[in-house]
Amino acid sequence: MVITSLDFQQARIKQVLFKSRLRSVLYGVREADAELFSLQHNPLGQWLQTVVKPHYSGRPEVRELERALQRMLDTGRELADQYRRGQLEEARAGLERIDIHAAQIEELLQRLERNAS
Repeated sequence: MVITSLDFQQARIKQVLFKSRLRSVLYGVREADAELFSLQHNPLGQWLQTVVKPHYSGRPEVRELERALQRMLDTGRELADQYRRGQLEEARAGLERIDIHAAQIEELLQRLERNAS
């Protein structure tokens, strides 16, 4: 099975969805639940497990992508914890760290997309 460019576009949308949900938490629009920061419940993490790993698990980009996603989720959890402790500005400023993780994930998605086709 070849993962199509549409699959990769959907993966990118899943990443944007996480960032949007985290931003909503840090601006008090919604509550953070544990699932938001869970690799197993994250839409991009689920995509890796169900679409990518069955066919491309041996590729180094896949392992790197999973690690980069976990780092982004861990950072998001840290920011949500800061927000809960009342460190609103610090938590919101930390969104820059999320953007750095997101850029790394995008680079890995691009590499995987090039090498998987």
